Amino acid sequence: MLWAKALLTLSVIGLVYIYAGYPLLVALIARCRPRPVRKGDRLPDVTILIAAHNEAESIEATIRNKLELDYPPEKLQVRVISDGSTDGTDEIVRGLSSSRVRLIRQESRGGKTLALNRGIVETDSEIVVFADANSLHAPDALRALVANFVDPEVGYVTGKMIYTDESGSPVGDGCSAYMRYENLLRRLETQAGSIVGVDGGVDAIRRGLYEPMREDQLPDFVLPLKVTAAGYRVVFEPEALLREPSLDRAGDEYRMRVRVSLRALWALHDMRRLLNPFRHGLFAWQLFSHKVLRYAAFLFLSVALLANSMLWDAGLFWRVVLVAQIAAYVAALCSWLLERIGKRIRLFYLPHYFTLINLAAAHAFFKYLLGRKQVLWTPRKG
Repeated sequence: MLWAKALLTLSVIGLVYIYAGYPLLVALIARCRPRPVRKGDRLPDVTILIAAHNEAESIEATIRNKLELDYPPEKLQVRVISDGSTDGTDEIVRGLSSSRVRLIRQESRGGKTLALNRGIVETDSEIVVFADANSLHAPDALRALVANFVDPEVGYVTGKMIYTDESGSPVGDGCSAYMRYENLLRRLETQAGSIVGVDGGVDAIRRGLYEPMREDQLPDFVLPLKVTAAGYRVVFEPEALLREPSLDRAGDEYRMRVRVSLRALWALHDMRRLLNPFRHGLFAWQLFSHKVLRYAAFLFLSVALLANSMLWDAGLFWRVVLVAQIAAYVAALCSWLLERIGKRIRLFYLPHYFTLINLAAAHAFFKYLLGRKQVLWTPRKG
């Protein structure tokens, strides 16, 4: 069973590299060859674009939050692109309309990407900020974002997403822990050069760098990659805080993760030229390690379990490793079952969420192989 031992060992090494080795290497690069971002106090004209579909429940609070940001009122505009809303969203926005707030109606529902394409042509601000229809920015978030654009090498900035979960659900807590890990990695990637992934609810781009995207493309991923391809840096600003309620049901989170993973896989397909290390050097390695391998982690997990199951008779060590793997998946299953009856065990939260996101990645991968794409979805239902 030498081959099974080799497969298991390589799979474990791969997983350790994906979740720990890559961040440690990025930290080493950032320490040895730091690339600080030059910041300043210049306050350019800004337009905040909010794509919304049936967001009557939260759109008013979101708009008021943007108008109350610590930023000169004469330099801040808000545009809400209603993507075929039918629940009264448009009427609420019209009731708030002013010289600073305007509704743009996208009559036939086309999805978030087309909504942003539509909104961008109706603004000439130097900086454009993307916000979700249910996201609340900290008062100084906008100033923190635009401070980075004093550096002429910076083309795109993303802030720090903080998921709130009052219910204390396994999914909510797991999502919060995952975002803390991602935010740490983004901080390290910024220090080394550019980050690979962003959060669509607290992003800013130089208006001249925006390129219209196809309706099936994921703007939170494709647009930053296009900015990187144009020779600019994409950086993380930890002082630009955004609070957004996390999903608290496993089914909703799973559907959302499948959708995001599927669109990210197609984004990698579309922007695969950035994976060429001879042309894009460090960033090609970052993109491969942070995204390609991360979405492929389910393959390493599957091979590890399968290879380990064939080593039961190979000795005590291999049995312990197999039992540990099975115990993690049983804990995830138990957490899911307990959640359905209103019970929770915090010890099981991490394996629950880790298993959920990797199952979603596997599901998305097979949809990608079948050529399927997803453009539309129900907000906060995946």
